[in-house]
Amino acid sequence: MVPKIKIYGAERCHKSQYYIQFLKDLNLDFQFLDVETNEANAEALRSLYKNRRLNFPTIMIGEKKLRNPSDSELKKWIEKLS
Repeated sequence: MVPKIKIYGAERCHKSQYYIQFLKDLNLDFQFLDVETNEANAEALRSLYKNRRLNFPTIMIGEKKLRNPSDSELKKWIEKLS
């Protein structure tokens, strides 16, 4: 099964690493999509924004796009998955 949570980010980005650890701490399945090492991931992220910028980290929970969310906002949307 494909995870319902995707993180578009970069390995070197401390905020990306923060969200990865946050989701691991909650024992959630997610997919990390590095936009600096994979052009397809970068293009997928660009397609989410009208300005076509690499706005990372961006977290997709189902169809909901979260740009650099607070912990409470992230938890709220995770709870809606179950």
